[in-house]
Amino acid sequence: MNEIISAVGFCNRTGKGDLSALDASLREIAETGADACEIGIYAEEIISGGRIIEDRTQRLTDTVRQYPFKKLSLHGQILSNFMDREHLQLQKKVVRAMLELCDRVGAGILVHHSGAAQLASGENGADLDRMEREALAEMGDVAKGYGVRIALENIFTTESGQYRQTPGEVAATVKAIDSDNVVALIDFSHAYIESTYRNLDFREELRAMAPVTGHLHVHDSFGLPYSVTRFYHPAEATALGIGDLHLPVGWGDIPWEDIFSELTFLPDTSLIMEISAERFGDQQPACLGKARHLAAMQRG
Repeated sequence: MNEIISAVGFCNRTGKGDLSALDASLREIAETGADACEIGIYAEEIISGGRIIEDRTQRLTDTVRQYPFKKLSLHGQILSNFMDREHLQLQKKVVRAMLELCDRVGAGILVHHSGAAQLASGENGADLDRMEREALAEMGDVAKGYGVRIALENIFTTESGQYRQTPGEVAATVKAIDSDNVVALIDFSHAYIESTYRNLDFREELRAMAPVTGHLHVHDSFGLPYSVTRFYHPAEATALGIGDLHLPVGWGDIPWEDIFSELTFLPDTSLIMEISAERFGDQQPACLGKARHLAAMQRG
């Protein structure tokens, strides 16, 4: 049998930047029985000006090696953006450092957000697409040297007038690069929100991404773009069902079983639930069971 989804787990609970919460957060995931973990390395002060801080990196490595996760991934910068004209060289410098960190800790995937920008005068989306593809191809070559895959994550529009690729266009970017070391990452809630915002067919966007997808972010929502400017507590957004809620599986209305029965991803894909222990620790065991059920639907 061909194992499509080879590991299922959670993202860790990010700390305040000094690695003090790392051990406890990894233990929380290990104790659920998960065999995959994604570390929000963007939240730790471990890279400075594109350079790795050696003593922090050693602490990171020593901590991670205590836990026998089958699959480990690192989540790069939230603001990672290869459509960032002004800071493109800095963006690439950080990704290079992140890829080295992946190698040091034994992480096979670096999560990288797809780009966005406001169009400049005389510029069009194709110019930004070209900039991103060239940078990703360059970083893909670096990733190949480490045996790491860059997973390009679909994001939803965050401001008026923003140029942002649809999920299907993210897939086209990955196909154009044509590298074993650059794959797509489907974030189902992000795709749902963007499809609602742009009046796209959500399921068709997922179908476009699936054949080049090697990493999954699973969390539930109602696919409603942000239409409230301020929430006083995350539970208020949950109550209204608005935005990128990162809810336990089944709390929103994403048709998970229909989706997983229809789509097939790349072999050796990891499924990471972005459902934090801080908010939903009591829900994680049930979510793990549901995610493993979904993963089993992928076995061919």
